[in-house]
Amino acid sequence: MAQHAPPARGARLGRAAGANGSGSTVSGVVLLLPGASRFSPGPLRPLGRALVRAGVAEGLVAHAVVHGGGSSREDQAGWAADEVVRRYGDVPVCLAGYDAGGLAALRAAGHHAVNSVVSLAPCLADAAAAADSSEPVKQLSGRRVLIVHGTNDARSDPEASFQLAARAKKANRSTCRFEVHSDGHGLREHQPEVVALVVDFVLGSVFSGRYSRPVTDALAAPPPLGLRMPLASGFGQSLRR
Repeated sequence: MAQHAPPARGARLGRAAGANGSGSTVSGVVLLLPGASRFSPGPLRPLGRALVRAGVAEGLVAHAVVHGGGSSREDQAGWAADEVVRRYGDVPVCLAGYDAGGLAALRAAGHHAVNSVVSLAPCLADAAAAADSSEPVKQLSGRRVLIVHGTNDARSDPEASFQLAARAKKANRSTCRFEVHSDGHGLREHQPEVVALVVDFVLGSVFSGRYSRPVTDALAAPPPLGLRMPLASGFGQSLRR
């Protein structure tokens, strides 16, 4: 197994939220990987709360990965997955990241414990780099992958995440990407819909194998349809799991 950065080099797990706090058996873990700026957390905080509420009965635990200096975010995400295995044993892990954390989630997906990845507004270099082999996708093979990007993102080109998703789809059919029309980098305008989408995807990937109809359709649709799936206004208000 690959060696990852120890916590002394910057990474640590935040306090467990969810099943572990209630004394229940832990059956799955979500690692929340923050963006580059603590002043712009994006949707991770409400997402963490929503995941705990929705998944506590199934044994879901959420940990924020506190990033520090001394090693890359990708290495620290890998260390965090190692730490999950040490604490909880052989349970499925979802990496869910925003901004720089969204890129780290994609890059660290090859860890043996990871079964799914959520990447929100990932900070990729540019569309050209994402379209060629300079940004790897082989590590996504065998994982369920969800990418979400606002069409008005001025900090991270949405076309770059589309190009990366197109390459990932060739190696891994279980890849989908949703576009949040008129939303920016922080995904604030449609935050409830983004959170509901991710909760649906995570619970389906980690536990039940079932998804809402839009996610099922996005995973099944050939490119580019399943990679430019519009996130509908009001998504999550009447989900049937």
